[in-house]
Amino acid sequence: MSIHNAEIAQIFNEYADLLEIQGANQYRVRAYRTAARNIADLSQSMADMVAQGEDLSELPGIGKDLADKIADIVTTGQLPQLEELEKEVPVGLLDLTRLAGLGPKRTGALYRELGITSLGQLEAAAKEQRIRELPGFGAKTEKAILAEIERRGGLRVEKRFKLSAAQRLARPLLDYLKKAKGVKRVEAAGSYRRRKETVGDLDILVTSSQGSEVMERLAEYEAVERVISQGSTRSTVVLRFGLQVDVRAVPEEDYGAALHYFTGAKAHTVAIRKMGVNKGLKINEYGVFRGEKRVAGRTEEEVYAQVGLPYIEPELREDRGEIEAARKGELPELVKLEDIRGDLHAHTRATEGRASLEEMARAAKERGYEYLAITDHSKRLSMAHGLDEKRLGEQIKQIDRLNEKLGGFIILKGIEVDIMEDGSLDLADNILKELDLLVCSVHHKFNLPQDKQTERIIRAISHSPTFTILGHPTGRLIGEREPYDVDLEKVMKAARECGCVLEVNAQPERLDLNDIHGKIARGMGVMVAISTDAHSVKDLDFMPFGVYQARRGWLGPGDVLNTRGWKELKKLLRR
Repeated sequence: MSIHNAEIAQIFNEYADLLEIQGANQYRVRAYRTAARNIADLSQSMADMVAQGEDLSELPGIGKDLADKIADIVTTGQLPQLEELEKEVPVGLLDLTRLAGLGPKRTGALYRELGITSLGQLEAAAKEQRIRELPGFGAKTEKAILAEIERRGGLRVEKRFKLSAAQRLARPLLDYLKKAKGVKRVEAAGSYRRRKETVGDLDILVTSSQGSEVMERLAEYEAVERVISQGSTRSTVVLRFGLQVDVRAVPEEDYGAALHYFTGAKAHTVAIRKMGVNKGLKINEYGVFRGEKRVAGRTEEEVYAQVGLPYIEPELREDRGEIEAARKGELPELVKLEDIRGDLHAHTRATEGRASLEEMARAAKERGYEYLAITDHSKRLSMAHGLDEKRLGEQIKQIDRLNEKLGGFIILKGIEVDIMEDGSLDLADNILKELDLLVCSVHHKFNLPQDKQTERIIRAISHSPTFTILGHPTGRLIGEREPYDVDLEKVMKAARECGCVLEVNAQPERLDLNDIHGKIARGMGVMVAISTDAHSVKDLDFMPFGVYQARRGWLGPGDVLNTRGWKELKKLLRR
């Protein structure tokens, strides 16, 4: 049985988690996480590359040691070093890392200082107020842990997959099911269709002719680890990666009603059903009924029309005001991938990127963009070999030379400059003024109190007329690092007053701003930039994830800076 890239990445990520819990060197942990990300994003099968005898050590972020480990995984399906580490570190600790507010580093501290190895022990320690005594935690974190356990409905922590990981698993499965005899339509519903940043399981709807073999074909899929149930109209399987998949076969005339019902969110569908009741209708996954008579259900548009509403895009279906907006005719026109005219945050190998300046520019041009901003790190980020004033000056000249020969494409001169603890910027104003834009980011001192963190960022926004974009505004890494404590509404107010922009970072690990803050920004009249924070040519393909996030935040083309062509963008940057 062939092993998928996603499985290899999962093994490396789990190994990195256990290393971090153990307190291993951060560079070592980071090497495994980088390798996992590169492997997951690779279009070519690692198993095929091993079978063909290719040198894996030539791949970005993969040296000889990791290449040998990948070969072991492909050959045996396991990583011996992970099995050894699992004997040293209680694997139950991995459940703790999935709780919002923790992550491997904090979980390791709880294990070493308090001997906590399970969710039950964690809850007990929090209730006994022992966690707040640990350095880096405090009473607020302790309360957040208890709230998160309660929010999840007890001690069972649902395994969730980042949207990008779920997509890598879903797409080949959907393509596989479409080839089943008699299948007409196959579509994933649920949180996956709503493009939530994490996905718990995968709901798939199919329509097919009588006698279809889609359920048998599902059971034979090579990545299925076990079949939980199998019937003629519904089957449930678990993939080797741990993702549960429910496949339902529905009649063509019920398809729209079923798609609406299983897309959710539950609060949205309940609200629609209540509207139906008020009109004497019964709405469920089988259709829309008036008494015994079926009046609609073939399409989602029919379902909404029966309660007097226009079609509502899946990303908006969270019961956050979209029904009232639809009733008033005030639903936003959501931004689309084809609206994006360029990328405003990208790195080269001058710092921690994996491609040259020219390679990044040509890759962006090939994707149909008009411009790409090169924003390598500033000197404060020494582990990324950040640029000082001299090296940045040299890069500016290099960009000028390259712009002369690219033709019809512009490389914007930028920097991702660190916001220092006192709100100053990491590089001198005289060099920053030579740039087209700044992406200003917090990369250290995440644990400042809210008032200090907020003041720090607002001071940076107000400091320089060259401040353009606040990069990854809350600093979170989904499932790994919680957002730093900052009053984003105050930050947005300062950004609006100074004409600055907030980033929607499309890196699947970040997706920062989140959807709720995106909607707040829209309401406050603060523009955003959807950018990939690309560290390689391949990373430029993260743009759809940023667009999904922006759509969930109700953002339209007019709310997004980089939907502008170069001529208009140039004027906006000269504030």
